[in-house]
Amino acid sequence: MDIVILGLPLYYYIAMVAKVLVAFVFVLLTVAYATYAERKIIGFMQVRIGPDRVGPKGLLQPIADGLKLFFKEEIIPAESNKFAFLLAPLIALIPAFITFAVIPFGETIKVFGYDVPLQIVGYYDNGIGKVVDINIGMLYVLAMSSLGVYGIVLAGWASNSKYSLLGGLRSSAQMISYELAAGLAIIPVFMLVESLSLQEIVRAQLGMKWFIWNSPMTFVAGIIFYIATLAETNRIPFDLPEAETELVSGYCTEYSSMKYAMFFMAEYANMVTVSALMVTMFLGGWDGPLVSSYPLLSPVYFIAKVYFLLFLAMWIRATLPRYRYDQLMALGWKVMLPLALGLIVATAVAGYFGFYTFSGLFCN
Repeated sequence: MDIVILGLPLYYYIAMVAKVLVAFVFVLLTVAYATYAERKIIGFMQVRIGPDRVGPKGLLQPIADGLKLFFKEEIIPAESNKFAFLLAPLIALIPAFITFAVIPFGETIKVFGYDVPLQIVGYYDNGIGKVVDINIGMLYVLAMSSLGVYGIVLAGWASNSKYSLLGGLRSSAQMISYELAAGLAIIPVFMLVESLSLQEIVRAQLGMKWFIWNSPMTFVAGIIFYIATLAETNRIPFDLPEAETELVSGYCTEYSSMKYAMFFMAEYANMVTVSALMVTMFLGGWDGPLVSSYPLLSPVYFIAKVYFLLFLAMWIRATLPRYRYDQLMALGWKVMLPLALGLIVATAVAGYFGFYTFSGLFCN
């Protein structure tokens, strides 16, 4: 007989804790070793060696960097707003991690006879006796991802430094501009699936019928979304908020020790999250060959796709120069935003005339 606590079976709580721990460790390790991978990949592309002194092939370099930052002196500027100065790194870091809660990273698997969906947040439906997905997952993602900009703006203002303030202002303008384009770019997918549930979006793409390949509109939407997320995470060629040649280190100029590390972790955690969203919305999520027969393969496909997109971001960093600020804003407002709006209209018109069905994938 199942043990019931507060109306829910015990296995629900055990599965929830296990999934939180697995997802947290995965994101944390990916963040740590993404720094190592980026330095090695860019070193290879620039005919350099990259880190190779700490551990075999430099594999312990992220641990050494973390220990160094942990033991460095904490410095708080005398004229700063100390409460806001200390709060800003937390506001930047926490949304980067908790956004991952609604992203499905695998097919539902059976553990000791129970169905366990590989997604952290869901609710237990007593009527059917299992955990089901929340149907507003994407709204949660958009809400949480919008909070990170507050930490960056607060860091720039609280530091009482002109370099930090300029970096914070640049970042807020950039993130707001490109968040609009990213949000509009995924609306055609919602129109096709008729749901904001990330599980439903993945299931609409099962059998390798990936949106990004099956429709020119969702292909363009996927490109817009990926470019916009590069800008939102302040990655090259959109790293204007941190532009070392102009603003020292942007909004985190006055930060040191673990407070600086938290901003660094937030950037890479955001990279993992937006790559996972890109995979979920446009690249079939956890779907792949033999998943229907072997559900445990689904997290492997999901992680492989996420790592490919992370590699692509690193490749772009090694290849492209930084945009000027006027070019950055012109691209966001004059190109990507109108294009995303046009895709919404085109999808609606195509659906009205029967080119697509708004109940799954495409009928023609």
